[in-house]
Amino acid sequence: MPRDSLPELNSLGFAKPPAETRVVVAMSGGVDSSVVAAQLHDEGYDVVGVTLQLYDHGAALAKKGACCAGRDIHDARRVAEERGFPHYVLDYENVFRDQVIDEFAESYLGGATPVPCIRCNERVKFRDLLETAKDLDADCMATGHYIRREVGAAGPELHSAADANRDQSYFLFSTTPEQLEYLRFPLGGLASKAETRALAARYGLGVADKPDSQDICFVPNGDYASVIEKLRPGAADPGEIVHADGRVLGTHRGVIHYTIGQRRGLGIGGLSEPLYVVKLDVEGRCVIVGPKEMLATRTVPVREINWLGDTPLAAGQEIAMAVKVRSTRPPSEAVLRPKGDGTAEVELLSPEEGVSPGQACVFYDPGTSRVLGGGWIWRGY
Repeated sequence: MPRDSLPELNSLGFAKPPAETRVVVAMSGGVDSSVVAAQLHDEGYDVVGVTLQLYDHGAALAKKGACCAGRDIHDARRVAEERGFPHYVLDYENVFRDQVIDEFAESYLGGATPVPCIRCNERVKFRDLLETAKDLDADCMATGHYIRREVGAAGPELHSAADANRDQSYFLFSTTPEQLEYLRFPLGGLASKAETRALAARYGLGVADKPDSQDICFVPNGDYASVIEKLRPGAADPGEIVHADGRVLGTHRGVIHYTIGQRRGLGIGGLSEPLYVVKLDVEGRCVIVGPKEMLATRTVPVREINWLGDTPLAAGQEIAMAVKVRSTRPPSEAVLRPKGDGTAEVELLSPEEGVSPGQACVFYDPGTSRVLGGGWIWRGY
């Protein structure tokens, strides 16, 4: 068919009018997803808003203003009512506890530093909710994430957001190619959050000035330990703080209160050198501390790899790429060596400090914005 006779695609990539294109929008009640829903509705799409109740918003774990707590559900519903499209609230509390909260607790008790937001995207929003969207006969599902979906020669690709300060690619590395076919991210190309808020004001949304959520939705004020103690009573047993050279320096109030790389709040003042948490011995209930140079790591073992490259990974390859080992750090040069069983070794060309089991290692194509997937950091083979 000649190029000039090909059907014109709408803004979501479908060869039909927006009014004939149904899109489910995952609405958290925040400004980002509200703008996505309002904008698509304004463009004439058949929008259906869906909000997930992820936990009992009256329970002790929840906090005012947390994602998908009572206030957020109300805000999402109000946006849908004012704009005139249907909105549903789905009770995913049991799924969220089984698939996200319980693993978070077990990982933390095991001395890891988990990232439950990634598991929520992977196991709840982009799996169960995505299937619900298909059951509603939606052509696609849109979210308010700051990331870009671009169609390349081999199909849809995942790319970092245009605004590096808002980029959420670290939290979406486990998005599969099949999911990427169905997902849309309308905000990924915006230059700043200010543009999003300006759009919210233009559409007259009551959430235009709503503050961004800063913490994990079920962790009040970032206090992980208090949540773990509620979920696993007795988990905060005290033990010894031990220097890497074997000296006992003091006692701690439970391994769950400490993370790799932590310096403040150790309660072992009066020493001549600054000390950092370099290891957590969960079975021995010991917090091991040492000088900063002990945190430097060049070799990072990863598993559960999700690969988004155009050609499959194979054991024995050495692939130059950029990687992020924490969400707050820029990508750094590395070499990926796949093992062929869903695991790999990542060699950092420059040592990184505070690399912790339970965090993600996300892969990027060097010199471009493309996300090539990633894996979970663990203790070794």
